[in-house]
Amino acid sequence: GEAGGAALSRAADKLFSLSGLFAVCKPKGRTSAAVLNLLKERLLAEAGVQTKGNKRNQVLKIGHGGTLDSAATGVLVVGIGKGTKMLGTMLAGSKKYTAIGMLGKATDTLDATGKVTEEKPYDQITKGDLENVLQKFTGDIMQVPPLYSALKKGGERLSTLMKRGEAVEAKPARPVRVYSLSLQQFQPPLFTLDVECGGGFYVRSLVNDIGKELSTCASVQELTRTKQGPFTLEEHALHEDKWTIDEIAQSLEHCSALLLGEPARKKLKTEHPGETAVVCE
Repeated sequence: GEAGGAALSRAADKLFSLSGLFAVCKPKGRTSAAVLNLLKERLLAEAGVQTKGNKRNQVLKIGHGGTLDSAATGVLVVGIGKGTKMLGTMLAGSKKYTAIGMLGKATDTLDATGKVTEEKPYDQITKGDLENVLQKFTGDIMQVPPLYSALKKGGERLSTLMKRGEAVEAKPARPVRVYSLSLQQFQPPLFTLDVECGGGFYVRSLVNDIGKELSTCASVQELTRTKQGPFTLEEHALHEDKWTIDEIAQSLEHCSALLLGEPARKKLKTEHPGETAVVCE
């Protein structure tokens, strides 16, 4: 009836007035783009906005501030409305990850989703060996990004080209920054790292490089982004059951205060053009 219609149009008004940045917890096994689409679908459905065959005169602008691998979970920063213009600063800012690496196995994707390309013994490696190697990967270092990645060549994602079986040349090593790197656990073949890094950094490459440095090989078993900019997984990331207009409105309010407190990091020359905020309409 009319009351229902009025409630829906109020919900739609509220939805289209949302503006700013908030964070969601990306579930495992979905691409960052798919998560955005799902979020968008949920919100439009809650607002009663028909998307099928509708030349949506009202476009819901939504984007994310940096891809998280589909096998990874954790903080995905989302911009809505005018917030989509602020996503670039999120790419450049610092991020924190917890990664579980596996010694003795290399894969083509550098994580557990790929095909095993190499197996090597690892029994000789001690906790001390691993801790010593981590020092080499702290500070300003050079890193070759993975072939399976969201970086682009000629307008197409490298991962798309790889899956089509096209020859993809490795990208050149580029400068990245590691603010801190520590070993949390060592239960061979598994080891757990906490990493805080700047823009354009790949944890998969780090784990692969650590394996080589130890004269074995290694790949990522699990990856969680625990923080991006001021957004933390524990405090700010909305889980799927909270993907509602009201929860997001509350989160935007809560988070606008966070962003004011965030020191503006100058975009370093090391930020990479291949890494762009993704905005879909």
